[in-house]
Amino acid sequence: MSAFVPLALAACAPRPPAAVSTATSAATSAATGTADARADALMAHYAMPDGPGASLLVIRDGRVTYAKGYGLADLARRTPVTPETNFRLASLSKQFTATAIMIQVADGTLRYDDSVARLVPGLPRWADGVTVRHLLTHTSGMPDYEDFVPDSQTAQVHDADIPALISRAPGLKFAPGTRYAYSNSGYVLLALVVERVNGRRFADFLARRIFTPLDMRGTVAFEEGLSSVPQRAFGYTLDTAGVAHLTDQSNTSATLGDGGIYSSAVDLAKWDAAIERNALVSAAAQRLAWTPPPTATALAGGAPSEYGFGWFVDHDRGAMRVSHHGESRGFTNAIIRYPDRKLTVVILTNRTGGAPWDLAQRVAELYMDPPLDGAPNFRRF
Repeated sequence: MSAFVPLALAACAPRPPAAVSTATSAATSAATGTADARADALMAHYAMPDGPGASLLVIRDGRVTYAKGYGLADLARRTPVTPETNFRLASLSKQFTATAIMIQVADGTLRYDDSVARLVPGLPRWADGVTVRHLLTHTSGMPDYEDFVPDSQTAQVHDADIPALISRAPGLKFAPGTRYAYSNSGYVLLALVVERVNGRRFADFLARRIFTPLDMRGTVAFEEGLSSVPQRAFGYTLDTAGVAHLTDQSNTSATLGDGGIYSSAVDLAKWDAAIERNALVSAAAQRLAWTPPPTATALAGGAPSEYGFGWFVDHDRGAMRVSHHGESRGFTNAIIRYPDRKLTVVILTNRTGGAPWDLAQRVAELYMDPPLDGAPNFRRF
């Protein structure tokens, strides 16, 4: 089962110039149609009539080229996935958390080199040297809060619980700024920084400064009992026999800063357009967000950092590529963006596991015009 709703996305990007020859338009249309069919073939695994599905979004030259839903968003109600279906973004949420920080820096209420311990109450003394910039770039050395949440725990963890949880650790994993280590703890603490600086709940700040201005009507930092998710996809896990089981929430699904945002292809097209036109942060701030820290890349014998502010950053056949994966119980997602080629691919799925980042790369190859030379460099997360 699938659903194709292109008209709902028509307002997300400007129309192409009118002065296009009929021959060129026909050739472009034919090429796009072929790419769409090939994209459908790549996504066929998610087009199960009775199983959890996926949402695909392709943006090229500022326009939504293809947006389609596959499979079911809610198996119990047999609700099909459409471009308006809202999926839990998991770690794709981090780009919104990072943007919230950048907005506050632009407002003059925060600095990247501010001490996190001075902004977030309850952190241990060993966190004194950690700055906001360290959290953004995963170079803080903060311990993982998940290590202190037993699998047997049924109560959900919230952002406000994280300082106490990580205080159980004996100290940082390494001196701040000297290494890269991906940290969900860091992005939860960034959400608490946002709350501390502006005096609003993190979810409210995102709605007021990002989602509402961009008309992202279905996007929400979901808080049970305080908000709801329209046109919601529920998460599932397939067993070895291929039977889907509802696995929509875990005991860490309620934290917001590292992964608690729900959104859709329709709204992420608006988000992509906002990035393209620097609607929320300046071009200089966006360049900074796409620049890994030099201190972490220069470590002798250490793995170089490829992380800016909420984005992985690398180059594919000479072209700049920014991307992110998102994995949580019941949801696995990917976004890949070639800023200089004006091409973005998003794949959201409501099932545990899979490698949508590989699919996103393959889809990007279909729509890359002109194509990059050589074989694609697949990003391994």
